[in-house]
Amino acid sequence: MNKYTKFLTQAAAIAAIYVVITLTFGFMGFGPVQFRISEALTVLPYFTPAAIPGLFIGCLISNLVGSSLLDIIFGSLATLIAAILSYKMPKKFLVPLPPVLVNAIVVPIILKITMNAPFLMSIVTVGLGQVLACYGIGYPLILLLDKNKQKIF
Repeated sequence: MNKYTKFLTQAAAIAAIYVVITLTFGFMGFGPVQFRISEALTVLPYFTPAAIPGLFIGCLISNLVGSSLLDIIFGSLATLIAAILSYKMPKKFLVPLPPVLVNAIVVPIILKITMNAPFLMSIVTVGLGQVLACYGIGYPLILLLDKNKQKIF
């Protein structure tokens, strides 16, 4: 398989998995108190740059199905920025940090505008959901995949 085909295949697979997980657990992934399990996948840029467009497209499609126009645009862009920053993290334990920080800032702004949700409370609830998804599930995932990366990536 050539590099371009491999890149597209990985990006598409990551996007599809993100969408399936997000929509399966959609009742927890939208609103002022959210725990989006699919955010655990935000560690994948550690392994492949194909995860950057994969996560962005997966988030975009998920938000198209279950969210507001502002979230479709800015929530998806937040995921893109976080994925790029995760890719650039120098240490494995820092890889989950950008999605936590970026989403804990951007999503509460969206929630304040679209739902009049309390901004500071949303920072706490969204941030906590991100910590649980990215470090609670994502970091163990990164450790597991790191042991098997030759077989997977």
